[in-house]
Amino acid sequence: MQAVENDAINDMVKIDSMSYPQKPHPHPFPEGEGILVESVAIAGIKWLLGLQNRDGGIPTFCQGWGTLPFDKSSTDLTAHAIRAFQAWRSKLEDDALKQKMERAEERMFAFLERTQQKDGSWLPLWFGNQHMPDDVNPYYGTAKILLAFAETKRDSTMAQSGLRYLIGCQNTDGGWGRETSSVEETAVVVEALSAFAEQAEVTAAYHRGLNWLLEAVESDNFSQASPIGLYFAKLWYYEDLYPIIFTASALRRALKATPQS
Repeated sequence: MQAVENDAINDMVKIDSMSYPQKPHPHPFPEGEGILVESVAIAGIKWLLGLQNRDGGIPTFCQGWGTLPFDKSSTDLTAHAIRAFQAWRSKLEDDALKQKMERAEERMFAFLERTQQKDGSWLPLWFGNQHMPDDVNPYYGTAKILLAFAETKRDSTMAQSGLRYLIGCQNTDGGWGRETSSVEETAVVVEALSAFAEQAEVTAAYHRGLNWLLEAVESDNFSQASPIGLYFAKLWYYEDLYPIIFTASALRRALKATPQS
């Protein structure tokens, strides 16, 4: 089964071997561009540091009291910021800035601890599911937070609770989604589970989800968009790129997690 999965993933993510060198480049940036790229990244990091709300979370547009969607801290956006910090910390030479990032990150994780639901899930701000109570989408939210835990290598009971939630919500067909499995929700969950696939309690659910996603690609159904976008005043929307991007991201991570034969 694993050999079949590996072949299928390689066929669908051939860009992996064509676009990326097999060995790390000795320099993090192309020659002559390092200073410019790093300065832009530092500006972005400082902006995120200044954006952090008093509750430790990251809002969409601006700091505030957390009473409006514009300034309310979001679990998934907070996870994105943690992952951004993790991606850049080792490339920076400014120790003072790195210390600020570490302190901000601790506050972010504290925010995620306070906002985790009793069932182990996290609820995002801008994504929903019309068939869920209160139109929330815990599959998307929980998956994005778990990636933050995985990439920072944090061994946490919070992460384990999140994993148990996602595994417990898997549909009988192997995908994720309320009533019917969707490409978007299955893809983000598979991407998250791939980071924990070596855990015995995760392995079976991960492979079932991955097979569902591979079948969706092989049957050319992976581009079918579902209305998971949730904007102001309960305005739902489809985004044609979501299923394609989420699937590509999940398969990319699955390829890296699969032993090569």
